[in-house]
Amino acid sequence: MTTPQLISLLVLATVAGVLIWGRARAEIVALCGAAVLLGTGTIRPVDVQAAFASPAIITLASLFVIAYAIELSGLLDLMVRQAERLCDLFGVTGLWAMVGLSGAASAFLNNTPIVVLVAPIIQNVARSMGLSAKRFLLPLSYATILGGACTLIGTSTNLLVNDMARNAGQPTFGMFEITPVALIVALAGGIYLYFYAHRALARTEDAPGTALVPARAARAIGDRPEVFPLDVSLKPVKAAVSLGVFVAVVTVAALGLLPIASAAFSGAVLLVLVGVISADEAYRGFRPEILFLIAGMVVIGLSLEVTGLAHVMSSGMVAVARPMGPLFALAVLYAVTLVLTEFLSNAAVAVLITPIAVSLAHSLGVSPRPFLVCIMLAASAAFATPFGYQTNVLVYQLGGYNYMDFVRIGVPLNLLTWLVGVVTIPLFFPF
Repeated sequence: MTTPQLISLLVLATVAGVLIWGRARAEIVALCGAAVLLGTGTIRPVDVQAAFASPAIITLASLFVIAYAIELSGLLDLMVRQAERLCDLFGVTGLWAMVGLSGAASAFLNNTPIVVLVAPIIQNVARSMGLSAKRFLLPLSYATILGGACTLIGTSTNLLVNDMARNAGQPTFGMFEITPVALIVALAGGIYLYFYAHRALARTEDAPGTALVPARAARAIGDRPEVFPLDVSLKPVKAAVSLGVFVAVVTVAALGLLPIASAAFSGAVLLVLVGVISADEAYRGFRPEILFLIAGMVVIGLSLEVTGLAHVMSSGMVAVARPMGPLFALAVLYAVTLVLTEFLSNAAVAVLITPIAVSLAHSLGVSPRPFLVCIMLAASAAFATPFGYQTNVLVYQLGGYNYMDFVRIGVPLNLLTWLVGVVTIPLFFPF
Protein backbone atom coordinates (compact mmCIF):
# COMPACT_ATOMS: atom_id res chain seq x y z
CA MET A 1 0.00 0.00 0.00
CA THR A 2 1.37 3.40 -1.00
CA THR A 3 1.72 6.30 1.42
CA PRO A 4 -1.19 8.29 -0.15
CA GLN A 5 -3.38 5.17 0.07
CA LEU A 6 -2.42 4.66 3.70
CA ILE A 7 -3.21 8.29 4.56
CA SER A 8 -6.53 8.09 2.73
CA LEU A 9 -7.42 4.87 4.57
CA LEU A 10 -6.48 6.35 7.96
CA VAL A 11 -8.55 9.48 7.29
CA LEU A 12 -11.49 7.35 6.16
CA ALA A 13 -11.28 5.12 9.24
CA THR A 14 -10.90 8.09 11.59
CA VAL A 15 -13.81 10.00 10.06
CA ALA A 16 -16.00 6.90 10.18
CA GLY A 17 -15.05 6.22 13.79
CA VAL A 18 -15.73 9.78 14.96
CA LEU A 19 -19.07 9.83 13.14
CA ILE A 20 -20.10 6.57 14.80
CA TRP A 21 -18.94 7.94 18.16
CA GLY A 22 -21.33 10.81 17.54
CA ARG A 23 -19.81 13.44 19.82
CA ALA A 24 -18.88 15.91 17.07
CA ARG A 25 -20.86 17.58 14.32
CA ALA A 26 -20.71 15.55 11.13
CA GLU A 27 -19.83 18.46 8.84
CA ILE A 28 -16.89 19.47 11.06
CA VAL A 29 -15.58 15.91 11.04
CA ALA A 30 -15.84 15.72 7.24
CA LEU A 31 -14.11 19.07 6.75
CA CYS A 32 -11.29 18.07 9.12
CA GLY A 33 -10.76 14.90 7.11
CA ALA A 34 -10.64 16.90 3.89
CA ALA A 35 -8.15 19.33 5.46
CA VAL A 36 -5.81 16.47 6.43
CA LEU A 37 -5.93 15.04 2.91
CA LEU A 38 -5.16 18.46 1.46
CA GLY A 39 -2.47 19.30 3.99
CA THR A 40 -0.61 16.03 3.42
CA GLY A 41 -0.71 16.40 -0.34
CA THR A 42 -2.84 13.28 -0.74
CA ILE A 43 -5.20 15.28 -2.92
CA ARG A 44 -4.66 18.49 -4.86
CA PRO A 45 -6.31 21.86 -4.21
CA VAL A 46 -8.10 21.50 -7.53
CA ASP A 47 -9.84 18.38 -6.19
CA VAL A 48 -11.11 20.33 -3.17
CA GLN A 49 -12.21 23.16 -5.42
CA ALA A 50 -14.12 20.71 -7.62
CA ALA A 51 -15.85 19.23 -4.56
CA PHE A 52 -17.13 22.57 -3.26
CA ALA A 53 -18.24 23.62 -6.75
CA SER A 54 -19.77 20.27 -7.68
CA PRO A 55 -23.20 20.16 -9.36
CA ALA A 56 -24.58 18.30 -6.34
CA ILE A 57 -23.71 21.20 -4.02
CA ILE A 58 -25.12 23.80 -6.43
CA THR A 59 -28.29 21.79 -6.93
CA LEU A 60 -28.92 21.21 -3.23
CA ALA A 61 -28.23 24.81 -2.23
CA SER A 62 -30.59 26.06 -4.94
CA LEU A 63 -33.33 23.56 -4.06
CA PHE A 64 -33.07 24.53 -0.38
CA VAL A 65 -33.74 28.15 -1.37
CA ILE A 66 -36.71 27.22 -3.56
CA ALA A 67 -38.18 24.94 -0.89
CA TYR A 68 -37.73 27.62 1.76
CA ALA A 69 -39.53 30.12 -0.49
CA ILE A 70 -42.45 27.68 -0.75
CA GLU A 71 -42.53 27.32 3.04
CA LEU A 72 -42.33 31.09 3.67
CA SER A 73 -45.19 31.65 1.23
CA GLY A 74 -47.48 29.62 3.50
CA LEU A 75 -48.25 27.07 0.79
CA LEU A 76 -46.81 24.10 2.67
CA ASP A 77 -48.63 25.14 5.83
CA LEU A 78 -51.89 25.38 3.85
CA MET A 79 -51.38 21.87 2.52
CA VAL A 80 -50.81 20.59 6.04
CA ARG A 81 -54.00 22.27 7.29
CA GLN A 82 -55.95 20.64 4.49
CA ALA A 83 -54.48 17.30 5.44
CA GLU A 84 -55.59 17.90 9.03
CA ARG A 85 -59.15 18.36 7.81
CA LEU A 86 -58.79 15.08 5.94
CA CYS A 87 -57.93 13.36 9.20
CA ASP A 88 -60.94 14.92 10.91
CA LEU A 89 -63.22 13.55 8.16
CA PHE A 90 -61.81 10.06 7.67
CA GLY A 91 -60.21 9.20 11.00
CA VAL A 92 -57.46 6.57 10.87
CA THR A 93 -57.71 6.41 7.08
CA GLY A 94 -57.04 10.12 6.98
CA LEU A 95 -53.95 9.69 9.17
CA TRP A 96 -52.59 7.05 6.81
CA ALA A 97 -53.45 9.24 3.84
CA MET A 98 -51.36 12.02 5.44
CA VAL A 99 -48.46 9.60 5.88
CA GLY A 100 -48.74 8.54 2.24
CA LEU A 101 -49.02 12.10 0.94
CA SER A 102 -45.97 13.09 3.00
CA GLY A 103 -44.03 10.26 1.38
CA ALA A 104 -45.12 11.40 -2.07
CA ALA A 105 -44.20 15.02 -1.34
CA SER A 106 -40.75 13.90 -0.21
CA ALA A 107 -39.98 12.86 -3.78
CA PHE A 108 -39.76 16.57 -4.59
CA LEU A 109 -39.26 18.44 -1.30
CA ASN A 110 -36.77 17.93 1.52
CA ASN A 111 -38.38 15.51 3.95
CA THR A 112 -37.17 17.21 7.14
CA PRO A 113 -39.50 20.25 6.93
CA ILE A 114 -42.34 17.94 5.89
CA VAL A 115 -41.92 15.85 9.03
CA VAL A 116 -41.46 18.96 11.18
CA LEU A 117 -44.83 20.26 9.99
CA VAL A 118 -46.81 17.03 9.74
CA ALA A 119 -45.66 15.11 12.83
CA PRO A 120 -47.25 17.43 15.45
CA ILE A 121 -50.53 17.37 13.52
CA ILE A 122 -50.55 13.57 13.37
CA GLN A 123 -49.77 13.49 17.08
CA ASN A 124 -52.61 15.86 17.98
CA VAL A 125 -55.17 14.20 15.70
CA ALA A 126 -54.24 10.72 16.94
CA ARG A 127 -54.61 11.79 20.56
CA SER A 128 -57.98 13.41 19.85
CA MET A 129 -59.10 10.05 18.45
CA GLY A 130 -57.81 8.16 21.49
CA LEU A 131 -55.05 6.50 19.46
CA SER A 132 -51.35 6.13 20.14
CA ALA A 133 -49.35 8.60 18.07
CA LYS A 134 -46.49 6.10 18.11
CA ARG A 135 -48.43 4.03 15.59
CA PHE A 136 -48.05 6.74 12.95
CA LEU A 137 -44.99 8.89 13.65
CA LEU A 138 -42.35 6.26 12.92
CA PRO A 139 -44.15 5.19 9.70
CA LEU A 140 -44.25 8.90 8.77
CA SER A 141 -40.46 9.14 8.97
CA TYR A 142 -39.97 5.89 7.08
CA ALA A 143 -42.47 6.91 4.38
CA THR A 144 -40.65 10.17 3.71
CA ILE A 145 -37.32 8.32 3.48
CA LEU A 146 -38.80 5.83 1.00
CA GLY A 147 -40.47 8.61 -0.99
CA GLY A 148 -37.33 10.73 -1.12
CA ALA A 149 -35.48 8.00 -3.01
CA CYS A 150 -38.00 8.03 -5.88
CA THR A 151 -36.53 10.94 -7.86
CA LEU A 152 -33.11 12.36 -8.51
CA ILE A 153 -33.87 15.47 -6.41
CA GLY A 154 -35.81 13.74 -3.64
CA THR A 155 -32.74 13.25 -1.47
CA SER A 156 -29.20 14.53 -1.39
CA THR A 157 -28.03 10.92 -1.58
CA ASN A 158 -29.26 10.53 -5.15
CA LEU A 159 -27.75 13.82 -6.25
CA LEU A 160 -24.49 12.89 -4.63
CA VAL A 161 -24.27 9.44 -6.22
CA ASN A 162 -25.14 11.01 -9.56
CA ASP A 163 -22.35 13.55 -9.10
CA MET A 164 -19.82 10.91 -8.08
CA ALA A 165 -20.83 8.80 -11.09
CA ARG A 166 -20.15 11.76 -13.34
CA ASN A 167 -16.73 12.20 -11.74
CA ALA A 168 -16.01 8.54 -12.51
CA GLY A 169 -16.86 9.03 -16.18
CA GLN A 170 -20.33 7.49 -16.02
CA PRO A 171 -23.41 9.03 -17.69
CA THR A 172 -25.62 10.98 -15.31
CA PHE A 173 -29.12 9.90 -14.33
CA GLY A 174 -32.34 11.48 -15.55
CA MET A 175 -34.82 13.06 -13.15
CA PHE A 176 -37.16 10.04 -13.07
CA GLU A 177 -34.80 7.31 -14.28
CA ILE A 178 -34.65 5.63 -10.88
CA THR A 179 -38.37 6.11 -10.16
CA PRO A 180 -39.64 2.67 -11.31
CA VAL A 181 -37.26 0.75 -9.05
CA ALA A 182 -37.53 3.13 -6.09
CA LEU A 183 -41.32 3.23 -6.36
CA ILE A 184 -41.58 -0.56 -6.20
CA VAL A 185 -39.34 -0.59 -3.13
CA ALA A 186 -41.38 2.24 -1.58
CA LEU A 187 -44.68 0.43 -2.23
CA ALA A 188 -43.32 -2.74 -0.64
CA GLY A 189 -42.22 -0.69 2.36
CA GLY A 190 -45.57 1.08 2.54
CA ILE A 191 -47.46 -2.21 2.59
CA TYR A 192 -45.22 -3.40 5.43
CA LEU A 193 -45.79 -0.20 7.40
CA TYR A 194 -49.56 -0.34 6.96
CA PHE A 195 -50.13 -4.02 7.71
CA TYR A 196 -47.45 -4.68 10.32
CA ALA A 197 -45.54 -1.70 11.68
CA HIS A 198 -48.35 0.33 13.22
CA ARG A 199 -49.91 -2.75 14.80
CA ALA A 200 -46.58 -3.74 16.32
CA LEU A 201 -46.09 -0.20 17.61
CA ALA A 202 -49.60 -0.14 19.05
CA ARG A 203 -48.65 -3.02 21.31
CA THR A 204 -45.91 -0.98 22.94
CA GLU A 205 -46.41 1.39 25.81
CA ASP A 206 -47.51 4.85 24.63
CA ALA A 207 -44.79 6.86 26.34
CA PRO A 208 -45.41 10.62 26.37
CA GLY A 209 -43.62 12.55 23.65
CA THR A 210 -41.39 14.48 25.99
CA ALA A 211 -38.10 12.67 25.48
CA LEU A 212 -35.21 14.89 24.54
CA VAL A 213 -33.13 14.19 21.48
CA PRO A 214 -29.85 12.80 22.76
CA ALA A 215 -27.09 15.36 22.54
CA ARG A 216 -24.90 13.03 20.48
CA ALA A 217 -27.61 12.73 17.80
CA ALA A 218 -28.33 16.43 17.70
CA ARG A 219 -24.67 17.29 17.36
CA ALA A 220 -24.05 14.58 14.81
CA ILE A 221 -26.74 15.62 12.35
CA GLY A 222 -26.45 19.36 12.85
CA ASP A 223 -30.20 19.69 12.18
CA ARG A 224 -32.01 22.98 12.67
CA PRO A 225 -35.79 22.42 12.82
CA GLU A 226 -36.26 26.06 13.78
CA VAL A 227 -35.39 26.99 10.19
CA PHE A 228 -38.75 25.74 9.05
CA PRO A 229 -41.61 28.18 9.71
CA LEU A 230 -44.83 27.08 11.34
CA ASP A 231 -48.28 28.71 11.14
CA VAL A 232 -47.38 30.90 8.18
CA SER A 233 -50.30 32.73 6.61
CA LEU A 234 -50.77 32.12 2.90
CA LYS A 235 -49.36 34.72 0.51
CA PRO A 236 -51.11 33.74 -2.75
CA VAL A 237 -48.85 35.54 -5.22
CA LYS A 238 -45.61 34.36 -3.61
CA ALA A 239 -47.02 30.85 -3.27
CA ALA A 240 -47.99 30.72 -6.94
CA VAL A 241 -44.66 32.07 -8.14
CA SER A 242 -42.52 29.84 -5.92
CA LEU A 243 -44.54 26.75 -6.83
CA GLY A 244 -44.41 27.70 -10.50
CA VAL A 245 -40.64 28.08 -10.38
CA PHE A 246 -40.28 24.72 -8.64
CA VAL A 247 -42.46 22.98 -11.24
CA ALA A 248 -40.53 24.70 -14.02
CA VAL A 249 -37.20 23.53 -12.57
CA VAL A 250 -38.40 19.93 -12.34
CA THR A 251 -39.91 20.04 -15.85
CA VAL A 252 -36.86 21.58 -17.51
CA ALA A 253 -34.55 19.07 -15.83
CA ALA A 254 -36.85 16.11 -16.58
CA LEU A 255 -37.01 17.04 -20.28
CA GLY A 256 -33.24 17.35 -20.42
CA LEU A 257 -33.36 20.98 -21.54
CA LEU A 258 -30.88 21.96 -18.83
CA PRO A 259 -28.83 20.07 -16.24
CA ILE A 260 -30.59 19.95 -12.88
CA ALA A 261 -27.90 22.17 -11.32
CA SER A 262 -28.42 24.89 -13.95
CA ALA A 263 -32.21 24.72 -13.73
CA ALA A 264 -32.29 24.83 -9.92
CA PHE A 265 -29.74 27.64 -9.68
CA SER A 266 -31.65 29.75 -12.22
CA GLY A 267 -34.89 29.15 -10.34
CA ALA A 268 -33.42 30.17 -6.98
CA VAL A 269 -31.90 33.35 -8.40
CA LEU A 270 -35.18 34.21 -10.12
CA LEU A 271 -37.09 33.97 -6.84
CA VAL A 272 -34.67 36.43 -5.22
CA LEU A 273 -34.80 38.80 -8.19
CA VAL A 274 -38.61 39.01 -8.26
CA GLY A 275 -38.78 39.48 -4.48
CA VAL A 276 -40.51 36.24 -3.58
CA ILE A 277 -37.70 35.57 -1.09
CA SER A 278 -35.14 38.09 0.16
CA ALA A 279 -31.41 37.49 -0.01
CA ASP A 280 -31.23 37.18 3.79
CA GLU A 281 -34.04 34.62 3.78
CA ALA A 282 -32.30 32.71 1.01
CA TYR A 283 -29.13 32.53 3.09
CA ARG A 284 -31.13 31.24 6.07
CA GLY A 285 -32.56 28.47 3.91
CA PHE A 286 -29.19 27.28 2.63
CA ARG A 287 -28.61 24.70 5.39
CA PRO A 288 -24.80 25.01 5.25
CA GLU A 289 -24.28 22.12 7.66
CA ILE A 290 -25.56 19.73 5.00
CA LEU A 291 -23.67 21.42 2.16
CA PHE A 292 -20.36 21.40 4.05
CA LEU A 293 -20.87 17.80 5.11
CA ILE A 294 -21.37 16.75 1.51
CA ALA A 295 -18.44 18.81 0.23
CA GLY A 296 -16.11 17.38 2.86
CA MET A 297 -17.21 13.82 2.16
CA VAL A 298 -16.85 14.35 -1.60
CA VAL A 299 -13.18 15.23 -1.00
CA ILE A 300 -12.70 12.05 1.05
CA GLY A 301 -14.48 10.02 -1.61
CA LEU A 302 -12.30 11.50 -4.34
CA SER A 303 -9.20 10.50 -2.37
CA LEU A 304 -10.27 6.87 -2.62
CA GLU A 305 -10.37 7.18 -6.38
CA VAL A 306 -7.28 9.37 -6.84
CA THR A 307 -5.01 7.18 -4.71
CA GLY A 308 -6.33 3.92 -6.15
CA LEU A 309 -7.67 2.79 -2.78
CA ALA A 310 -11.15 2.23 -4.25
CA HIS A 311 -9.67 -0.31 -6.66
CA VAL A 312 -7.85 -2.06 -3.80
CA MET A 313 -11.07 -2.26 -1.75
CA SER A 314 -13.13 -3.49 -4.67
CA SER A 315 -10.58 -6.21 -5.44
CA GLY A 316 -11.42 -7.93 -2.16
CA MET A 317 -15.12 -7.81 -2.92
CA VAL A 318 -14.47 -9.10 -6.45
CA ALA A 319 -12.55 -12.09 -5.08
CA VAL A 320 -15.64 -13.05 -3.08
CA ALA A 321 -18.28 -12.06 -5.63
CA ARG A 322 -16.73 -13.18 -8.93
CA PRO A 323 -17.56 -16.90 -8.55
CA MET A 324 -21.17 -16.03 -7.63
CA GLY A 325 -21.80 -13.48 -10.39
CA PRO A 326 -22.89 -9.83 -10.49
CA LEU A 327 -26.25 -10.41 -8.77
CA PHE A 328 -24.50 -11.74 -5.69
CA ALA A 329 -22.10 -8.78 -5.83
CA LEU A 330 -25.09 -6.43 -6.00
CA ALA A 331 -26.67 -8.09 -2.97
CA VAL A 332 -23.42 -7.82 -0.98
CA LEU A 333 -22.90 -4.17 -1.97
CA TYR A 334 -26.49 -3.34 -0.99
CA ALA A 335 -26.07 -5.03 2.38
CA VAL A 336 -22.75 -3.32 3.13
CA THR A 337 -24.14 0.09 2.18
CA LEU A 338 -27.30 -0.49 4.21
CA VAL A 339 -25.37 -1.41 7.35
CA LEU A 340 -22.99 1.53 7.04
CA THR A 341 -25.79 4.06 6.58
CA GLU A 342 -27.23 3.09 9.97
CA PHE A 343 -24.10 4.49 11.63
CA LEU A 344 -22.79 7.11 9.22
CA SER A 345 -24.64 9.87 7.39
CA ASN A 346 -26.25 8.86 4.11
CA ALA A 347 -24.12 11.43 2.30
CA ALA A 348 -20.93 10.00 3.77
CA VAL A 349 -21.84 6.45 2.81
CA ALA A 350 -22.86 7.44 -0.71
CA VAL A 351 -19.59 9.23 -1.34
CA LEU A 352 -17.41 6.51 0.16
CA ILE A 353 -19.09 3.53 -1.51
CA THR A 354 -19.75 4.95 -5.00
CA PRO A 355 -16.13 4.80 -6.23
CA ILE A 356 -15.84 1.27 -4.88
CA ALA A 357 -19.06 0.28 -6.67
CA VAL A 358 -17.85 1.63 -10.03
CA SER A 359 -14.53 -0.14 -9.63
CA LEU A 360 -16.32 -3.35 -8.63
CA ALA A 361 -18.52 -3.26 -11.72
CA HIS A 362 -15.54 -2.66 -14.00
CA SER A 363 -13.68 -5.56 -12.38
CA LEU A 364 -16.65 -7.85 -12.99
CA GLY A 365 -16.97 -6.60 -16.56
CA VAL A 366 -20.56 -5.39 -16.13
CA SER A 367 -22.38 -2.06 -16.22
CA PRO A 368 -21.94 0.14 -13.13
CA ARG A 369 -25.51 1.42 -13.54
CA PRO A 370 -27.30 -1.18 -11.34
CA PHE A 371 -24.63 -0.80 -8.65
CA LEU A 372 -25.12 2.98 -8.60
CA VAL A 373 -28.90 2.57 -8.24
CA CYS A 374 -28.22 0.07 -5.45
CA ILE A 375 -26.29 2.74 -3.53
CA MET A 376 -29.01 5.35 -4.11
CA LEU A 377 -31.56 3.05 -2.48
CA ALA A 378 -29.42 1.48 0.25
CA ALA A 379 -27.70 4.67 1.42
CA SER A 380 -31.11 6.20 2.25
CA ALA A 381 -32.46 3.10 4.00
CA ALA A 382 -31.65 4.15 7.57
CA PHE A 383 -34.52 2.44 9.37
CA ALA A 384 -32.92 0.47 12.22
CA THR A 385 -31.55 3.30 14.41
CA PRO A 386 -32.99 6.64 15.55
CA PHE A 387 -29.79 8.45 14.55
CA GLY A 388 -29.39 7.21 10.99
CA TYR A 389 -31.58 9.90 9.43
CA GLN A 390 -32.73 13.36 10.50
CA THR A 391 -36.44 12.55 10.36
CA ASN A 392 -35.86 9.55 12.63
CA VAL A 393 -34.39 11.86 15.24
CA LEU A 394 -37.39 14.19 14.98
CA VAL A 395 -40.03 11.49 15.54
CA TYR A 396 -37.85 9.83 18.17
CA GLN A 397 -38.25 12.99 20.21
CA LEU A 398 -41.91 13.63 19.50
CA GLY A 399 -43.18 10.09 19.83
CA GLY A 400 -41.28 9.09 22.92
CA TYR A 401 -39.81 6.01 21.24
CA ASN A 402 -36.99 3.91 22.62
CA TYR A 403 -34.05 2.55 20.66
CA MET A 404 -35.53 -0.94 20.35
CA ASP A 405 -38.66 0.42 18.65
CA PHE A 406 -36.45 1.34 15.70
CA VAL A 407 -34.67 -2.02 15.78
CA ARG A 408 -37.89 -4.03 15.97
CA ILE A 409 -39.63 -2.15 13.16
CA GLY A 410 -36.63 -0.99 11.13
CA VAL A 411 -34.64 -4.21 10.75
CA PRO A 412 -37.46 -6.13 9.00
CA LEU A 413 -38.02 -3.09 6.78
CA ASN A 414 -34.30 -3.07 5.94
CA LEU A 415 -34.43 -6.75 5.02
CA LEU A 416 -37.60 -6.28 2.96
CA THR A 417 -36.28 -3.33 0.98
CA TRP A 418 -32.95 -5.13 0.49
CA LEU A 419 -34.70 -8.18 -0.99
CA VAL A 420 -37.07 -6.17 -3.19
CA GLY A 421 -34.27 -3.86 -4.33
CA VAL A 422 -31.88 -6.67 -5.27
CA VAL A 423 -34.61 -8.45 -7.24
CA THR A 424 -35.96 -5.33 -8.94
CA ILE A 425 -32.83 -3.36 -9.86
CA PRO A 426 -31.58 -5.77 -12.57
CA LEU A 427 -35.02 -5.77 -14.21
CA PHE A 428 -34.74 -2.05 -14.99
CA PHE A 429 -30.93 -1.72 -15.04
CA PRO A 430 -29.46 -4.86 -16.62
CA PHE A 431 -25.89 -5.86 -15.92
